[in-house]
Amino acid sequence: MGRKDEQDKNPFVWHHTDSSTGNTVDIDDAGQQGGAGNKGEKKAGRSSNRKMGHGPQNLGAMIGWIALVLVVLVLGFGCFYNVSEQENAVVTMFGNVVRTDTAGLYFKVPLLQQVHKVDMTTHGTGIGYIVQDGQNLTDEDEGIMITSDFNFVDIDFYLEYKVSDPVAYLYNSEQPEMVLKNMTLASIRNVVSDYPVDDVITTGKSQIQAEVKERLTAELERRNIGLVVVNLSVQDAEPPTEEIVSAFKSVETAKQGADTAINNANKYKSEQIPAAEAEADRITQSAEAGKEARIAEAEGQAQRFHDLYEQYRLYPLITKQRLFYETMEDILPDLKVIITDGNTEKLLPLEPFSVEESAAGEAGSTAGTGNVTTEGGDEQ
Repeated sequence: MGRKDEQDKNPFVWHHTDSSTGNTVDIDDAGQQGGAGNKGEKKAGRSSNRKMGHGPQNLGAMIGWIALVLVVLVLGFGCFYNVSEQENAVVTMFGNVVRTDTAGLYFKVPLLQQVHKVDMTTHGTGIGYIVQDGQNLTDEDEGIMITSDFNFVDIDFYLEYKVSDPVAYLYNSEQPEMVLKNMTLASIRNVVSDYPVDDVITTGKSQIQAEVKERLTAELERRNIGLVVVNLSVQDAEPPTEEIVSAFKSVETAKQGADTAINNANKYKSEQIPAAEAEADRITQSAEAGKEARIAEAEGQAQRFHDLYEQYRLYPLITKQRLFYETMEDILPDLKVIITDGNTEKLLPLEPFSVEESAAGEAGSTAGTGNVTTEGGDEQ
């Protein structure tokens, strides 16, 4: 390579093109070839170039400083990074995990450490259907399941998940979301295959949902792909054909009607049983009160009879007469009774002094009265 080529490639050598000849002349060569007579002019030109800031040395220094500033700026901005509230950052050096950072401003070693940010918010995806133009369309590859009684059913789930371990999420699986979806489908198929089609479509949805979530959670813990299930819900479950859908809807309506009738019956039962129990308590209490009253009355009568017997045992005649008189008063309360000593030869009838006495006299004459002889021979 000649000196000319080296000079052409040297960025610090200024070239001048002669307008008359069209030849390019290097400023340095021109200065050297000018001899001693041109030394003064060369020095003056260089001095003028230095003053004007266009000298080769000044230009090289300027470019160097600019490059240095750019490098410092790039390295300075690359040393710091910010992690938002919804993210975690995994810092690696030479492929090894150094640390995991949460929200905040952090420093890293430039060119040696790399930062991988992971979104920690909750995400959702449909299982068994796809959303197109705002409508849910069945994905037959995912949604069609077979039940324990060998019937087909179209069942859809909605899965909510989030990252639980950023390091495991980044390095334990190449596509953790796809692995999660496949695990969810496997868990759903295993659980649905244990239930008959009636339970899957009608009353067994909540139980199926709980079992799928439990099975999927255990599988995620075993695989350790850095994801966790937040919620899993059954969106819909129906037979794959319209005729079967209509039949199952009729069955569902009938079951709902039966449940309504049972609920109404239970409500009526809950209303009537307390009233019946209250009535039974009232009758029982009334019977108990009647029992106590009759027992007390019987005991009182027994005591009176005992007292009467004692009186009769001591004074039989007097007691018999008293009993007779008391009995007559009870039987004939309005009858006027006249008691004589038996020596009266004739009893003059006297007119009653009042209407009541007249009525009482007529009643006595109808019943018939006369002298009554006691066991002692006395007339009454």
